[in-house]
Amino acid sequence: MLVRVFLPLAAFMAILFLLTPSTAVPDGTIHQEQSLYRNIYMTQRGDELCMVFRAHRSLGRESCKVLSNPDYFVFQYTRMMMSGLYLNPNPERILIIGLGGGSITSALQAMLPETKIDTVEIDAVVYRLAQDFFAFELGPNTRVFIQDGRVFVRRALNRGEKYDLILLDAFEDDYIPEHMLTREFLEEVRSIMAPGGVVVANTFSASALYDHESVTYRTVFGPFFNMKFGNRVIVGTAGELPSDEVVRANAQVWEAELERRGASPEFFLTLLDRRTDWDPEARILTDQYSPSNLLNAMPRRGF
Repeated sequence: MLVRVFLPLAAFMAILFLLTPSTAVPDGTIHQEQSLYRNIYMTQRGDELCMVFRAHRSLGRESCKVLSNPDYFVFQYTRMMMSGLYLNPNPERILIIGLGGGSITSALQAMLPETKIDTVEIDAVVYRLAQDFFAFELGPNTRVFIQDGRVFVRRALNRGEKYDLILLDAFEDDYIPEHMLTREFLEEVRSIMAPGGVVVANTFSASALYDHESVTYRTVFGPFFNMKFGNRVIVGTAGELPSDEVVRANAQVWEAELERRGASPEFFLTLLDRRTDWDPEARILTDQYSPSNLLNAMPRRGF
């Protein structure tokens, strides 16, 4: 007799990972753990502590911290993501999708102690390791939700929530989850942006999805700033992009604070590119068309 056994998704994923051949342990590993979604390693080399993801392929270092200078941004992409403050220097509500080691959340809650910050992380183990190894702590106005990012956005939309600054930094083993690349998802994100709201998305500067991703963001948000230095960071708005003069004036508000963290506004202002460097005829990514087979030879993140 054929017996069919139906497993909950979480249980199935756990079994799948147990059956998956283990990958090489990164150098300097001081702790390793397997969550429902990935293999996670904490590594330390000298003064630098890192969270490293390993699953079917390596994305490189997920998050790093300089122990002697914990406020310093190790990666260029985290520095670039702070450019959202150049468009809106005083957001009242911030949404961050993707926690990692918590460097962006920690920085924003320290810089904006009165601002309400919601951070969404699908992996409970990532959140616990951020607390245990990166000394991540919630500020009085910060909340962390263990939830899929798209589910959170949909529920926030149903509740009528609005955010002034939304940071998208969710990655799985290959790339950004497919359901968080589509026009439908980005339209939901746009719907929870307050007037004058800003969206900042961390992506790759070179991938098989580059043209499709660019056209999709352009369709939903209109013209956007395209920053590339290692990774690629897209910066868009719920309305029109501000002038260069307004952006430069906003950057001066946070110049000293960002420079202390290694994110010089003077340098990153030069990366705010308005030009189109993709095929405008590329097909838009949708919930019906978001092909994972285009994800080949993806470069590592963490620059």
